[in-house]
Amino acid sequence: MTSTAPARPKRALGQNFLRDQGLARKIVAALEVRPGDQVLEIGPGQGALTRWLRLEAGRFLALEKDPDLARKVRRQWPEVDVVAMDALRFAWERLGQGWRLIGNLPYNVASPLIWEIVARTTSLEQAVFMVQNEVAQRLSASPGSRAYGALSVWVQSHVQVRKLFVVGPGNFYPRPRVDSAVIRFLPGPAPLSRDEQQNLRRLLHICFQQRRKQIKTILKPLWRPELEGWLSTQNLDPSTRPERFSPDQFQALARLLFADK
Repeated sequence: MTSTAPARPKRALGQNFLRDQGLARKIVAALEVRPGDQVLEIGPGQGALTRWLRLEAGRFLALEKDPDLARKVRRQWPEVDVVAMDALRFAWERLGQGWRLIGNLPYNVASPLIWEIVARTTSLEQAVFMVQNEVAQRLSASPGSRAYGALSVWVQSHVQVRKLFVVGPGNFYPRPRVDSAVIRFLPGPAPLSRDEQQNLRRLLHICFQQRRKQIKTILKPLWRPELEGWLSTQNLDPSTRPERFSPDQFQALARLLFADK
């Protein structure tokens, strides 16, 4: 079973609509919605996921930037609380506790949107997003891999990330030129404070602007004798490059460098 494709997708909004309802149900199942759960969908579009999510969710909120599609979803499923707005402008810190998030995210906003969501939501139950496969690889990358970078460290410092499965271009209309992938976020370690987030963001900006250089060279203006001792405790040395540091090590290094500033 497939959904009816729209006549004129809006390329400016990065619209690629999921067609395969079997795949839609598989993505929804990955969110593990229980009766009564609070669910927020980002970009319902033509409603491929919405039609299945609404059957279980206790409260269902949807953010849709395209006002035409927002009206369409409201008409078809009046029980869904649809807000016509850009998810990048949503006040994620006000969402409250106990929400499950889901969405087929436009390729052009997925990375900055996920960056904000993981940092600003206070208590995320679970999230399932479809993104460009390259972005999914960066989100789930391990230290030392080619895909590992600032986005990997930032997101993994807030949530547990698991790449679930790849979705080919033929499942969308219009057909994108690249593969997509579905990822899942689960609650991570103790949340970072606002100051800890600010310090980590600052360190990631410094390090990954010069990722091919050694850490001692990158941090030369900030270098202190105790840094070598800390590196030794981590089985690292001053010649190590940033992509070798784990998220926990980046957090610890940020505290060491900036905690008293």
